[in-house]
Amino acid sequence: MSERDSMDFDVAVVGAGPAGLAAAIRVRQLRPDWSVCVIDKAAAVGAHSLSGAILDPGPLDALLPDWRAAPPALCVPVVEDDFRWLGPRGSLRLPTPPPQRNHGCFVVSLGQLTQLLAARAEALGADVLPGFAAVAALFDADGRVCGVRLGDMGRNRDGTEGSAFTPGADLRARHTLVAEGCRGSLAKQLIANFQLDADRSPPSFALGFKELWQLPPGRVTPGRVQHSVGWPLRQNQYGGGFLYHLDHDRVYVGFVIGLDYADPHLNLFETFQRYKHHPSLHALLKGGEPVAYGARAIAAGGWQSMPRLEMPGALLIGDAAGTLNVARLKGIHQAIRCGALAAEHLAAHDDSEGFDAAWRASPGGRELRAVRNIKPGFRLGLLGGLANGALETLLGGRTPWTLANKANDQTLQRLDAVAGAPHAAVPRAGTARDLPARDLPPRDRNAAVFLAAIVHDENQPVHLHVADTSLCAGRCAREYANPCTRFCPAGVYEMVDAPGGGQRLQINAANCVHCKACDIKDPYRIITWVPPEAGSGPNYQNL
Repeated sequence: MSERDSMDFDVAVVGAGPAGLAAAIRVRQLRPDWSVCVIDKAAAVGAHSLSGAILDPGPLDALLPDWRAAPPALCVPVVEDDFRWLGPRGSLRLPTPPPQRNHGCFVVSLGQLTQLLAARAEALGADVLPGFAAVAALFDADGRVCGVRLGDMGRNRDGTEGSAFTPGADLRARHTLVAEGCRGSLAKQLIANFQLDADRSPPSFALGFKELWQLPPGRVTPGRVQHSVGWPLRQNQYGGGFLYHLDHDRVYVGFVIGLDYADPHLNLFETFQRYKHHPSLHALLKGGEPVAYGARAIAAGGWQSMPRLEMPGALLIGDAAGTLNVARLKGIHQAIRCGALAAEHLAAHDDSEGFDAAWRASPGGRELRAVRNIKPGFRLGLLGGLANGALETLLGGRTPWTLANKANDQTLQRLDAVAGAPHAAVPRAGTARDLPARDLPPRDRNAAVFLAAIVHDENQPVHLHVADTSLCAGRCAREYANPCTRFCPAGVYEMVDAPGGGQRLQINAANCVHCKACDIKDPYRIITWVPPEAGSGPNYQNL
């Protein structure tokens, strides 16, 4: 044993989401002689898992044909699709776009689904260890990835400290699968180290909000799926809302906003609250109670923004690789596909080389290529984007061009370019000025964060690194009015009075829900999100 504790495996998986767990299951199915370890930064499997979440069951059926015999507790078959354009006071039902038709799909809790997958992985002999965060990759003398270094450990839900490794231990492996989800910190390091994004379009993202509501009896139609575009976003802002009707008088309420927006005044949390107060939603939610809240970045770049998925000794899989199909508003089935294919590739070749080509030629890769132009087409505005999406769908993505994405941290307009524009929290001309008073909880971000059930020791090192805080009260205030205070869904960034006058940046790290919006949208690229002590962060319940 070296001075630094280490454990050795054939396969190390970073992230206990659907991609990582599908890979662990498939490796053990194909190579039961290989040792497999899955680590996750959350205190328990599923505690950081957040998605819409509509499951296309095909890839899960292929991986675990018997899963329907004992599905997650929250698993509601879709019975109806409803797609609407929202105006200030009403709505217009539109034909549901073919990519968003959900016949045969299920509304699930992603956290519960990952718990099911973890149990199956463990039953096959994989080690699944929540409460351990990977903070850096390990490299051998030839520059090949040979595992990961673990960060300091926080506490588990029962108050005990993690004990499988000591802080700073090494998890060594012949093959490392990076499955952290969207904008993973380890994936970000490896993409830069191996230049995996060379000659690729810049990544593009959205921020998704989600709440679970308990409603009075009789309002819910279990299995009804509602999507909307339009209000309260403007025509040049990408995004939309969703309502997924569950059983037991529950409903998922959510909103997605593209992080390629230009308005520096846009307040993302406030936009979500305004959406909930549209007359049609207000009538549904009034008298109900939100019981859980979360927010998460979404990898919306698609085919042209996917980095190369292979490097010596390691693979990127799932949302860490950008496999989500934003046109279908689904990523779980793609993550399972990608993780299972990675396992099959390693089992067959015992090497990472060739996986990128294998994924792109697979059904999952072909699915992404067919819809590659739908999301970037919304740069034409809502109507132009819908028209472009119809064309791309009609032609099956066989148009002879591929539209590029734009780096989201470069899309904000400076204040001098939008002089006089009102704050997004203030209704603009022509919007619903006479809506009912905003009386639905949670009324502010602190109340919402309470519903995320965050566990975070206040005295641990700050995990949100700002390279130059002098920019915040000076240049950023003048040029953009500190947009971090508005794009963060949890009130982490706050400008407060400084001793001696002026203002300074205050980072409320204990509020962080690990959405990664700050790492993506900061126009100066000086904010870096790194894992806090393992076990810290949200504890999502049934989201």
